[in-house]
Amino acid sequence: MNLLDYLPGIPNFPKPGILFRDISPLLGDPKAFQFAIEQLAELAKGWEYSHIVGIESRGFIFASALAHHEHKSLVLVRKPGKLPLMTHKEAYGLEYGKDSLEIQAASLPRGAKAIIVDDVLATGGTILACAKLIGRVGANTMGALCLLEIAGLEGSQKLLKDGIDSQTLLQV
Repeated sequence: MNLLDYLPGIPNFPKPGILFRDISPLLGDPKAFQFAIEQLAELAKGWEYSHIVGIESRGFIFASALAHHEHKSLVLVRKPGKLPLMTHKEAYGLEYGKDSLEIQAASLPRGAKAIIVDDVLATGGTILACAKLIGRVGANTMGALCLLEIAGLEGSQKLLKDGIDSQTLLQV
């Protein structure tokens, strides 16, 4: 199954010059979605981990399905102001702007081994911010897993320079 067939590119969204990959057709096809989760689980087999950290918002979809599939705990990293308890915050740059993420301070046990899951790896900024948050709560990032990498932006190389191994199913 070629998963790229389920991820059409939408030009100039959300800003001019950006080619957005729509995951809706993939999610709308149960066989394609199941196949994607199974393939992500295979990629994660090289890491020892107890928790899956999903990044808002599209990363939640893949992280929660993978956590269910692998019987692992799920932790959410969200946009500011969305988590009710004490949080840590980290700002980061996107390929088309700036943003920040938060994690609840008590969301991971000290020393926990976590993998980060998101839908698309672009510049790596979102995953780097998430890894910093995981470190702030006393846990360890074992790797990052994404459905798709935009190869020209060299996000996986940037992550590796910061000591984060990443795996992706697809590259465009």
